[in-house]
Amino acid sequence: MATPEFCVFTEPQQGASYDTQLAFAQAAERSGFDGFFRSDHFLKMGDFFSGEPGPTDAWTTLAGLARETSTLRLGTLVSSVTYRVPGILAIQVAQVDQMSGGRVELGLGTGWFAEEHEAYGIPFPARRFDLLEEQLEILTGLWGTPAGETYSFEGAHYRLTDSPALPKPAQDAPPVIVGGSGLKRTPALAARYAAEFNIPFQPEEVVLDRWARARAACEEIGRDPQTLKTTVALTTLGGPTEADVQRRAEATGVDLAEFRAQHTFCGSAAEIVDRAGRLLEQGADRLYFQLIDMTDLDHVAFLGEEVLPQLR
Repeated sequence: MATPEFCVFTEPQQGASYDTQLAFAQAAERSGFDGFFRSDHFLKMGDFFSGEPGPTDAWTTLAGLARETSTLRLGTLVSSVTYRVPGILAIQVAQVDQMSGGRVELGLGTGWFAEEHEAYGIPFPARRFDLLEEQLEILTGLWGTPAGETYSFEGAHYRLTDSPALPKPAQDAPPVIVGGSGLKRTPALAARYAAEFNIPFQPEEVVLDRWARARAACEEIGRDPQTLKTTVALTTLGGPTEADVQRRAEATGVDLAEFRAQHTFCGSAAEIVDRAGRLLEQGADRLYFQLIDMTDLDHVAFLGEEVLPQLR
């Protein structure tokens, strides 16, 4: 079994400047996390957070963090196919990968938040899964085109003609993350294009079922299922005492009893280790701890000092 990886996962659209994200990412790096991943959204969700000072662009943020961190994997969970045409996205990701020395990963999905599209004038077609499939083929095709050759593509939604397929990323190809709990098409896309299949915010039985479907999809196309990372993301509230956990719940506007009953990492280090350890035993290659309050650097340190050493 490969060495498991542990990442923080953040939601900056709730209200976090670049400086706040930088301090958080650097705290995660100091605390021993393997990666910093952020959502790619332009509008806050819910009424608890103000969303101020306003949204930050995910790939602009990651470009900055690429120069101000040294070990963290950096990426999105997930960028929406509605935001950027695939040729431009391929250039952005390749450039940030160069800037980071080869530490970038791209999570890509169909998008779902109609209100943010309305707020910023972004087209939001009703049917988006075909866009995702074409973008995945184009991105991997551009990055995989040998130097000196060109890449062309003609689909129902995108057409590229004799692209020089530049710039090249520092990695042979930045790992692509496909996620979601769909029963058929999502596991099939992960098997065909992705380095990682991520299941966010679902009960363990759903996680295990979708992982199994992705492995079966790999076998159907002749891919070794062991080459596809299976991962999970869960919202996290932890602390050395129950009072610490309660304080953090209040700071993020959630009812602790309800939160604890959901599919989360919650409680003391022992409680979090118990649940996380079970997921690792069941096949998780990477765990994402979703942390909402990006000003609470002590939360990051608690996980790094009290939880990660036990899981490693």
